[in-house]
Amino acid sequence: MSNDIREKMWKAMADSPIVMLGLTDANAHQEPMHAQLDKDANSAFWFYTTKTNRSAAGGSAMAQFVSKDHKVFACISGTLVEETDPKIIDKYWSKHVAAWYKDGKDDPSLKMLRFELNEAEVWRADPDFKAMVNLTFGGKVQPEKMGDHEKVSL
Repeated sequence: MSNDIREKMWKAMADSPIVMLGLTDANAHQEPMHAQLDKDANSAFWFYTTKTNRSAAGGSAMAQFVSKDHKVFACISGTLVEETDPKIIDKYWSKHVAAWYKDGKDDPSLKMLRFELNEAEVWRADPDFKAMVNLTFGGKVQPEKMGDHEKVSL
């Protein structure tokens, strides 16, 4: 089942790559960030940010994800490190990213972070018919009838 739930997470993230990101050792709220995904790099993704962003220092981090249809939820752990490879910075650059930086790729505040993924805890909401009837009419619901839940290595 791990491959199935992992694939569902990646597909949902490709459809809507916004996560809540934060450093695990910081006493700060997480913030919404747009993950730059690569279908061939399923052990990392990237963020454009600024040198003054609360996550810019890097380190142990967590990303929280909810799919647009609210059927896939994930809590992803890993490590944020500065990405310095100009090929990677160029690879994900777009008009949407450029809109955030006055001087484009030459903006002195620009910083790219690579999120090196460790593991994820993923929930896939897919209730069976009986669970839906129980939800609708106030009956008891068994958690295992509501979908899948699994920790997966990334």
